[in-house]
Amino acid sequence: MSADGEDRFGQGDGELLTLTYPKPLPMRLDRWLVAQRPEQSRARIQKFIDAGYVRVNGTTGRAKTPLRPGDQVQLWMPPPEPLPYLVPQAMPLDVLFEDGHLIVLNKPAGLTVHPAPGNRDGTLVNGLLHHCPDLPGIGGEMRPGIVHRLDKDTTGCIVVAKSQEALVKLQVQIQRRIASREYLAVVHGQPAAERGTIVGAIGRHPVDRKKYAVVHDGTGRHACTHWTLVERLGDYAMLRFKLDTGRTHQIRVHCAHIGHPIVGDPAYSRCRRLPIELPGQALHAVQLGLDHPVTGERLVCEAPLPEVFEKLLVALRRRL
Repeated sequence: MSADGEDRFGQGDGELLTLTYPKPLPMRLDRWLVAQRPEQSRARIQKFIDAGYVRVNGTTGRAKTPLRPGDQVQLWMPPPEPLPYLVPQAMPLDVLFEDGHLIVLNKPAGLTVHPAPGNRDGTLVNGLLHHCPDLPGIGGEMRPGIVHRLDKDTTGCIVVAKSQEALVKLQVQIQRRIASREYLAVVHGQPAAERGTIVGAIGRHPVDRKKYAVVHDGTGRHACTHWTLVERLGDYAMLRFKLDTGRTHQIRVHCAHIGHPIVGDPAYSRCRRLPIELPGQALHAVQLGLDHPVTGERLVCEAPLPEVFEKLLVALRRRL
């Protein structure tokens, strides 16, 4: 164990968690901890392990340490370190629901959810920090309060936790499909059926590492998307989607995989002349349903279609 980890384990304002491994078959320490603490990113769990903040049966654990039935795991999580460039910035927020525990927003196109290298400000998180001053200590360094994310040009419902308790409970709801997420999109072509389900593991594109793809080599993560035909629009169609999983670019990748890429998608759709100019893919998170993390009340929020999406539908209907 590093001297730093030895000296600081369990000390200070962090959280000390003791767990017992219950499974009959061995599993890597890092993978199991990620599943137990969904509010922490895989990278952050890895940092805890590397710093000596994880013990298995009293001994410092390593990422590859195999856990066996009955093993006792201690995880100490120091409070997140503030990032100097993660600053509050005033911006208009379209609030669909808000109380002391969570906030549901209608995200516009062109807005990145959280900071990343090369994109350190002007994100939704910056706006939320201005709107919710207590947010910085929730859920880690880069993504305070973020339960799930939407791509930069995807619009619609997104929920943000305003307390650590709400964050953990909401992320569990996403994982266990208690929370429901429904999307609308306009796609190229018309599917033959009225509804269907797309199942295909999603991983990094074998050639373009900035993209994702349905892969069959065991490197991808299971992904399942249900779709229903809403309207036929000549050479296009509007579909409604419900997600069982929440992989990066899932709907965009699955639509391209079945030969019906989303209109305006710069990464997964071929360049085609469109009836109007779009800021990005015509994909909108229209409805979000969840159980309130404190009261248990079922909340269903709906985000109206953005103006450019409505204009696209009008233009396509005129062609019929």
